Amino acid sequence: MNARRLRRDLALAAWQLLYEQRSFWRNRAGAFFVFLMPIIFLVLFAAIFQHQSIALGDGRSITYVTFFVPGILAYGVIATTFVNIAITTAVLRDNGVLKRVAGTPLPAWAYVVGRLGSTICVTVVMTVLELVIGRYVYNAHVRAATLPGLVATLALGSATFTALGVGLVRYITDAEAAPAVSNAAILPLTFISGIWFHFKLPATLAQIGRVFPIQALAHGLQYAFNPFTPGAGFEGSDLLTLGIWFAVGVVAMTRFLRQPERA
Repeated sequence: MNARRLRRDLALAAWQLLYEQRSFWRNRAGAFFVFLMPIIFLVLFAAIFQHQSIALGDGRSITYVTFFVPGILAYGVIATTFVNIAITTAVLRDNGVLKRVAGTPLPAWAYVVGRLGSTICVTVVMTVLELVIGRYVYNAHVRAATLPGLVATLALGSATFTALGVGLVRYITDAEAAPAVSNAAILPLTFISGIWFHFKLPATLAQIGRVFPIQALAHGLQYAFNPFTPGAGFEGSDLLTLGIWFAVGVVAMTRFLRQPERA
């Protein structure tokens, strides 16, 4: 009986994932800003600055594209996890969808798995597409030796910003404010987190950037992309920062899931 129920619940989770994917791609405006905007930024900035180089401070340098591809990849991960999750969850909450789902045969865990699985699918597709464009259009690629560090940073970063995105919904008063709140929490920090450009910041701004997980994700990916990086591409301090914020996100997510749903 338990095995039959488990198979049924897994099938429901799979159907929920399929529904979430259809819903995402049919929302053309949302798919454009979440999925295509980072790719447009990649093509635009790389085309403008592809002939410039960035000094590493030890007499060596890398091309701007080698710096920017992992940076915009970090931004894309944040857009498809943190921003997308926060906005859509706030809309579903205010429309009463979450409350109605609780009254259906769909288990809560299957609903969560379906939504998170859809987010993972979008993130993977966007990541592969950006890596392909960087490799075959701008000759910016990660070495096989540092690929484990890249994958680990992407996985932990995606989990961190997904948890933070769900947790943020608790502090969004209504669905109309969700895009403004989620983007306001991210965009200013991207300019001091080494995503768009590489320059020396004032000490105060540099310290603020190091505290938040955006810089940790961007720098961790840039470290794996750097052709001079030794070993497997793991940057311990960046992974530690992401791990701490993942724990913060899990606590915030748990508190949101426990609060009463609004009609």
